[in-house]
Amino acid sequence: MPHRLESYRGRPSKRNHSQLDIRLLEYLAEVSIKHGVDLNKFFNSFLDASQHQKSKCGKLSIECRAKEQNHTIFLVTKDWEVVGQFHVPEHLLKVKTNSLKEFTGRLLSMKTLAQETKSNSYKIGNLRAGMKRLNLTAKVLKVSQPIQIASRFGNCVNMINATIADESGTIKLSLFGSQIKMFSVYDVIQIENAYVAWFRGERQLRLGKQGKISVSRSTNE
Repeated sequence: MPHRLESYRGRPSKRNHSQLDIRLLEYLAEVSIKHGVDLNKFFNSFLDASQHQKSKCGKLSIECRAKEQNHTIFLVTKDWEVVGQFHVPEHLLKVKTNSLKEFTGRLLSMKTLAQETKSNSYKIGNLRAGMKRLNLTAKVLKVSQPIQIASRFGNCVNMINATIADESGTIKLSLFGSQIKMFSVYDVIQIENAYVAWFRGERQLRLGKQGKISVSRSTNE
């Protein structure tokens, strides 16, 4: 089924984009990554198609289907199969304000995220609440004192929050019971089969039922 994004009603400021603009640019990035085409070349092919009706980018064909008052409709196909249909606002098609270039850092990070998804190995900066079965490597920066909490089974268990980090960010790792003695501060740990929860206004990393933690390197600083 063709992917459709409605055009943005109104005009964003020069520095800000609407959520629909961002969703559209992110989806274009996903398509370019999936089909192995350069992000800027892919976006420029829309500019070319708006002027010359049709354009090519790698194995993808871009066709301008219609021009409305505030947006242009493009159809993207590959080998005659529909990849998606996009309603692109006119302000995104202005060469002088190439919005994809403005989003280069954000969109290129999606390529990293796609690679992480394939291997299930993630960077902390890309973790979002609801993600599951995650593998990652991080350094332990801080470990809280154990506290006792009531479990859902009616008994009390010890819990700690460890602050862990990699080059992309930090996150709290919540551990319970026997899990809390698996590492020390400054250890570099390998985490397997974790998931991200949202608790008291922040994301937290927790181990799944088959979750594991191992120390890959023990350091003193």
